[in-house]
Amino acid sequence: MLEPDAPITPAGEVTAPRKAPSRIVLLDRGLESLPLFRLSDSSDAGPIVHGPEAGGRWRVLPAPGDRLPGTFDQDVYVELCRRFHENGSPADGAVSFTLHAMLRSIGRRADGRTYEQLRGALVRLERTTLESVDAYWSATAGAPTTARFTVLSSVHIDRRRQADRDQLSLFATLASTEPGEARVTLSAPLRANLAAGYSTMLLSPQYFALSSPVARRLYRMVEVSRSEGGLAWRTSLDRLAERIPLTQRYPSHLVRVLQPAHEMLLSAGILRSAEMKQHRRTWYVDYVLASRPR
Repeated sequence: MLEPDAPITPAGEVTAPRKAPSRIVLLDRGLESLPLFRLSDSSDAGPIVHGPEAGGRWRVLPAPGDRLPGTFDQDVYVELCRRFHENGSPADGAVSFTLHAMLRSIGRRADGRTYEQLRGALVRLERTTLESVDAYWSATAGAPTTARFTVLSSVHIDRRRQADRDQLSLFATLASTEPGEARVTLSAPLRANLAAGYSTMLLSPQYFALSSPVARRLYRMVEVSRSEGGLAWRTSLDRLAERIPLTQRYPSHLVRVLQPAHEMLLSAGILRSAEMKQHRRTWYVDYVLASRPR
């Protein structure tokens, strides 16, 4: 008797049922602690400059003629790391996928515009330079390191041959307009930290259920605190804004941006509480993390 979910190919062959995709995303804790993605997809070409409290300097430098990674790129990065973990964290760092499947995974419609957005995001993750001067923690060295690297060390996108496209109509699960397949490689510093267990963990359904890019970034940040053994996290409002990063600088403006994101994280059960309050002349944010769902 056939398994209920066993698919049948056009030739009548029975294939093994597909396993459910992994819900777990493992991210490099060293990179998660630092700002990387602008929370907009604007053409602002200026670099991100950040001075960690422990010292050092961190810069995110756009490629010539391109912008910094934004909200779309943030989602692509998270999904790439999920697929890397799901595939057993291959030693060569390679992740392969169709552009159509990637767009579906991050909740985007697959059309000509989003295909171009995805190609642009992958190239940006390969070409945006991350520059650390004793800011990015290397688990291999056991200390902050001085280095220049990118999120992806290589990106290769193959457009399907016309003969392949003609065959796609035979398969109900594939779109006849599928434009190609990608093979990308996570860079060595990220892989080294993940291999050493210097990571944070997200749940993919929770991440993509958050409709705000600010809430998605805050989810990534509070999980850094959890991975370091803390269920409570206090930070000054201006330091938080620099690490997200946010362009707003006045406390009243930052509160208006952060409040809706806090409400999303509270409603999703990621945070137990989030309070913004002023002590003397400094504003602080106090987070209490909720228990992770089983």
